[in-house]
This record gives sequence, structure tokens and C-alpha cells, in this order.
Amino acid sequence: MRKTDRPIEYPVPSSTLRPDDVRTLPGLFRARVAATPEKVAYRHFDVAGKCWHATTWEEMAIEVGRWQAALKKEGLQQGDRVAIMLKNCREWVVFDVAALGLGLVVVPLYTDDRPENAAYIMEDAGVKLLLVEGKKQWKRLQQVSSRLGNLQRIVSVNTIEKDDRPDDEHLQSLSEWLFGLEGPVLSEESDPLELATIVYTSGTTGKPKGVMLSHDNILFNAWGAAHCGHLTPEDRFLSFLPLSHMLERMAGLYFPMMVGAEVVYSRGVNQLGDDLVTQKPTTLVSVPRIYERVYARIMSKLRKDSAFRQKIFHKAVEVGWKRFEYKQGRGRFHRSILLWPLYKRLVADKILERLGGRLRYAICGGAALPPEIARLFIGLGLPMVQGYGMTETSPVICVNRPDDNIPESIGQALPGIEVRIGENDELQTRSRCVMLGYWNNQQATEETIDSDGWLHTGDQVRVNETGHYFITGRIKEIIVLGNGEKVPPADMEMAIAMDPLIDQVMVIGEGRSYLTALAVLEPQEWRALAQQLGIDPDDPASLREKRVEKAVLKRIGNQIASFPGYAQIRRVHLMLEPWTVDDGLLTPTLKMKRPKIAERFRDEIEALYRC
Repeated sequence: MRKTDRPIEYPVPSSTLRPDDVRTLPGLFRARVAATPEKVAYRHFDVAGKCWHATTWEEMAIEVGRWQAALKKEGLQQGDRVAIMLKNCREWVVFDVAALGLGLVVVPLYTDDRPENAAYIMEDAGVKLLLVEGKKQWKRLQQVSSRLGNLQRIVSVNTIEKDDRPDDEHLQSLSEWLFGLEGPVLSEESDPLELATIVYTSGTTGKPKGVMLSHDNILFNAWGAAHCGHLTPEDRFLSFLPLSHMLERMAGLYFPMMVGAEVVYSRGVNQLGDDLVTQKPTTLVSVPRIYERVYARIMSKLRKDSAFRQKIFHKAVEVGWKRFEYKQGRGRFHRSILLWPLYKRLVADKILERLGGRLRYAICGGAALPPEIARLFIGLGLPMVQGYGMTETSPVICVNRPDDNIPESIGQALPGIEVRIGENDELQTRSRCVMLGYWNNQQATEETIDSDGWLHTGDQVRVNETGHYFITGRIKEIIVLGNGEKVPPADMEMAIAMDPLIDQVMVIGEGRSYLTALAVLEPQEWRALAQQLGIDPDDPASLREKRVEKAVLKRIGNQIASFPGYAQIRRVHLMLEPWTVDDGLLTPTLKMKRPKIAERFRDEIEALYRC
């Protein structure tokens, strides 16, 4: 084990663009175009041609110039807010760079966000122009049109036929908006320390807050990330985490631009498997939910294999993990490691080929990654590193380094970022990456950033002798039972969700005498359990049967056996309808809105506590 608490810093290629040279985000784009005009910047799937299409940096610059000419025609002034509601695509980048280059402030929106939430954000930010994907987004926004009075223009990337829209002078298709326009890439952006974007937080406990980030905030974060691994212009990123999520925007847009790497836009989660195989990325940025789904599919398939195949699989993971620990300097050499080439050929290679076979970095952030999942993928040879951050910090604070990787930790701080442990074991940070504040919310700003510039994350941590930080809890997300015992619900939920039967789960018990849970079951696993119990899986009443609850509680108990005796689930309410963004129970980043879920299922929860 390394005995120093100084994080590894990797040298960056000479072709990497430096923040102090480019100064702003559109300045970064212009510098990349000048440096590698003929290099492929982006690849996307052309639906009409049914093939993948490449775009060079020079071609991107031509488009940015056209879009800037269109934005200028709208009469927008520096500092005006413009919003974008697109799936990941080249147009997202073109609009972002074009707007920022004119000194406009970009407000990203999630394509599948609820209309009321999108309306609140645009109303709060005073958005004057909105770019949408097409008819679906525009029609949903019609439900809240009365709250969009500030909007002067709505531009749809996809053509909306006249029959599908009223006579609305504010709405234009992109082809109409850009018709006959061209021009050079303009550089009228603001100072590096001025506002570049307002990114609204998920709002798990209330209304979203608008995080104000400057050009320098984001550039400095990308520059720090560049020193945390060996990323080069030859790398290829696969982008599927929404660009409205600050992790993807920094790590999947500005960071590759800084390095000069190529970005492929996935067609979506449903086609992600095919895109991995055909596009063969070297770098993947994701949240734990994606890895959890892949893990669940692997384990579900494994249970159907013979006992011999299961034994070989688990042995491969075991040997691969020993090899990983040995290479990290934390484990001793074991002779079984000599068998790794055999296990790699029999097991690991087959699974990694489904991920494209070329991944050098699988980066995970946004939430805690269950240790069992990290152990499996790393044991199979996938170079997975976990990090930690917040929208308010542009976003990355800590990340593991490939050569100093403790998977259950969030790693060490990025270069140039200060971290400390404050009162209540809270992780606090100070750096050039810390936000300017919350839009129109000075009180919230002062509650989050103290007078010395330290941002209070609200997460509790511990640190080991090598400077790796470990999340231990959330200051405001602790269940206090009626007897005073404290329970970390997120840790329990993570453990419970490791069972393939449990697709979603929320632990309940604040002020109660015991813990209960709401659980959404995975449909195929539910059918298997129902068959095992001899009941009808299609009968909704089956979910209320005592023997079903007893069977599920037993499986839940197995998952949380390591928790204290008072942290056990006594009752569970089962359902099959998943919690979604559309029904207001999840944030756009798929985090649970606990108060909303508790309110929606108030009667069911009360029933769990009746004698």
C-alpha cells in the first residue's frame, strides 16, 4: 500500500488545452478547432441513413457560426438566459458553444422532466429562448404554457408539421430558424469568472435550486480531471448520461474537448448494449444504476447456468480480484493469479466484449456504487474507478486514480481542490470549482458556502492513511427510530437492491418503533418467485399475501444481515409499478424524492404499522 497521502498526478499530453490559455468554454472550443480542425469530434447515428456519421471540428465550427447568426437575430443580450431540452447529440454542443460565445447563459433541462418542473426552472431563470428536440417536448410544455411568458422563441430541432401546431409565431423548426444564415464563430463571451450556466439541482426534498457556474469553475474542474488518468486524443468516449447532468457535461463534453478525444453519442439506454459493441469506446462515464442493471442481468443469467459454470465464474472474479489487489500494492502475490489468463479467456473476455472490449476507464459517480458490483466488474478486468462530486462543485471533488484505486472509497481530491472534514464529520471543499452561488437564493448560498469559502456538502466521511475518503452517511438523511437508534437508509437500500428481485426500495421508520419498506419488484424475478410459491403473478392480490411478504422479507433480511439488530425490516409493501420521473417520484437523475414517495403511499405506509 502506498504510504503517502499525496494523490497521484498523471502528466497530460502536450496537446491538452490549458484553462489559463483558453480562458472560457467557447474559447476552449475555438482553440480545439484551431488545433485539430480535421480530426473527428463527434459520431452520431443517422436514423435516415441507418449508419454512423462522423463530424470534424471544422464542420462543428461552421455550424456554430450559423447558430450564432440565428441567436443574434433574436436580439438577445449578454447575460440573457437560454434553455436547452435535447437528448445528447451534436446539436446540444453546437447550441451550448454558440450561446456561450455570445455571452448568453445556458440553462440545461432534462428531456423527460415533468412539465411543471421545467416550467418552474424556466420561470425562475427568466429564460428567453428554448431549444427542444421535437413535438413530444413541445406538446408537453403546452400544458404549462401560461408560465412561459418570458419565452420569445421556441426552436425545434425536428420539424413540427403545421397540422401538429397552432399558429404560434414563437415556435420555429430549426431548418426555418437557420435558413440562409452563415457566419464566423464569434467570441463575445463574458469574463472567465462571470456566469456561464445555471444548472438546477435535482430537488429531492423540494424545489430545484439554480447552481451558478462560471467558465473558470468548469474549465478548472476539467483540467484537474485531466491529471487523474492517462487520457489522450486517441480515446473515444461513449456519451449517454444526459448532458443536462453536470457530470456528463464536464466529463463527456468539455473534458474530451480539452484533451482532443472523440465522443460518440449513444442512441439511448435501450440501444446502449449495441452501441458499446459497435463503437468500442475506451471511456464510459456513468451513474451506478447502469452498472447495477448490467450486474443484475449477469447474475440472473448465471443462476440459470450449471453449478460448474457458476463455480468457474465466481472463481474468475475471485482470482481477478486478487490480481487487482496485488497490482495495487495492497495484496500479496497468490499462485492462483497465474491462472488469470485462463479465467480471462473462459469468462472475463466474453463479458467485457459485450462492453466493446476496449474500455480503459469505467468512471462511476452521482451516487454510491455497491461494493459487490465494483468487486465483480473489477475482478473481471474492467478498470472501474469511483468518484464523488456535486453540481455545486462543477462537479468533481474526489476520484480514485487507476493506479491507486480503492473501489469502496470516493478516492482523493483533484489537483487544486482543498478538502477537509468539519463538524459532524462533514466533507467540506474549497477551490476554483466552487459555484458562484444559487440563482435568486442568497439565503441558500450562505447556508452552503461559509464566510471562508468552504462549501458544506452535507455528506459525512472518514479518511484513511493514504488520503482516500469514504462516505459514511448523510447529515440530513438519517432515520431516527422512536428509541433513538439511528439508521442510514441509503446504505440499507443499496444492500437490499443487490437482490435481483428488488428493483426499487425505500426504507421508512422516522420516529417509528421499527423499520418498514416500500419495494418495487422486478417483473421477471417476481414471476419466478410467484411460481415457486404456487401463486398467480398476474393477480394484484398476490402481492398482499402474507407468505409473499414473508418470502420477500427473508430475502431482504439476507441482504442486510450485517446491519445492527435494530436496523432490520419488519414489514414491506410490495408493488410492480416502478417509480418514475413522470410521476414525480424520481428526479431526472433517478434519485428518489423521499417526501413525494412517502406522501403518495401514505396509506400503505400507515397500514404497515397497524397491529
